[in-house]
Amino acid sequence: MLHISGAWQRAARGAGLLSPDGDLTPTIFAEITAAAVRHDAVNLGQGFPDEDGPSEVLDAALTAIRSGVNQYPPGRGMPVLREAVADHQHRFYGVDLDPDREVLVTAGATEALTAAILALLDGSDDEVVVFEPFYDSYAAAVALAGARLVPVPLRWPGLEPDVDDLRTAVTDRTRIILVNDPHNPTGTMFSAEVREEIVRLAHLHDALIVTDEVYEHLVMSGSHTPIATLPGAAERTLTISSGGKTFRTTGWKVGWISGPADLVDAVLAVKQYLTYVNGAPFQPAIAVGLGLPDRYFEDLAATQRERRDLLGAGLVAAGFEVSTPAGSYFTVADVRSMLAEGEDAADFCRALPERVGVAAIPVTAFVTPGHGAEYATLVRFASCKRTDVIAEAARRLAASAR
Repeated sequence: MLHISGAWQRAARGAGLLSPDGDLTPTIFAEITAAAVRHDAVNLGQGFPDEDGPSEVLDAALTAIRSGVNQYPPGRGMPVLREAVADHQHRFYGVDLDPDREVLVTAGATEALTAAILALLDGSDDEVVVFEPFYDSYAAAVALAGARLVPVPLRWPGLEPDVDDLRTAVTDRTRIILVNDPHNPTGTMFSAEVREEIVRLAHLHDALIVTDEVYEHLVMSGSHTPIATLPGAAERTLTISSGGKTFRTTGWKVGWISGPADLVDAVLAVKQYLTYVNGAPFQPAIAVGLGLPDRYFEDLAATQRERRDLLGAGLVAAGFEVSTPAGSYFTVADVRSMLAEGEDAADFCRALPERVGVAAIPVTAFVTPGHGAEYATLVRFASCKRTDVIAEAARRLAASAR
């Protein structure tokens, strides 16, 4: 058998996808999606919408295609989108950016994250502090860079980081504090105390802050505050977002990263050898989206709040303890009341499509190997589907408790 080694092994090992024999194993996401198809289950494991985005955005993409915007865009991204990102950051958060030097368009937020991590880390002596559970690409990207992941746990039921745990995790070896707020998979939003402590620790240990804010407009309780707006944060913070979640265009893969020009230049140096450029006709379309009236963003959050509450009621009726999310697409529930003896959340999720007709993902899919025990009864449900789909899932969950 051909033996292949190298970067893919580091990435797969970081993501927990290597068997003891060194073979690549399927993700539990793929397993559960396949089970959902087999059993015609309502798939609340997939974190993407089942509806198209606003017509203004879709029509703008069609217009761009028909107008010949189909070749390589500029390496930093089309000026119209970079300017729209700068305008958006000023409009919503009061942040002033130079669109020519401080904004870079990327192939979604995932590329922005990976390029930033590869650009800013310098090998095995560097550490990246993350909040666990975390979006699965973080571990793979840090492993690709040859650095070390240092998790700060989000503990049930509050799913809010403990500032003492954070202080212990951040040291002089910390190169990046990676912040996902609103948070996937838990739906938590960090308190002002936590945000301020992140900035204080970054200064104390000369660390950089990289933020993943793709759910910034899916806030159902409170309001989103980018860390870059805090005193002393802007000069050491790279802010990442995308149009996929906000405009229901996840397949377009149009994202961006913004911050100090020297840091953005470093990310560009890596990014240009990943995708080079991407999504020419989609870039002006996302620019149109970023300029939509406030009412669009308000309605987006209100719709998500309605679906969150509908799903949460079904989970409570099923007998689960629920952590009500403040933001994102996701709701985490403790399903121990439905676990058979010796069963954990992963077993539960594998059986759920056939048993109940609903698919979901165990939270252990988002933690580092060896840290699963604390999350062994927790399951993530996605509420980004149509309201009638969420209602049917809630009905099935509630019926399963009878």
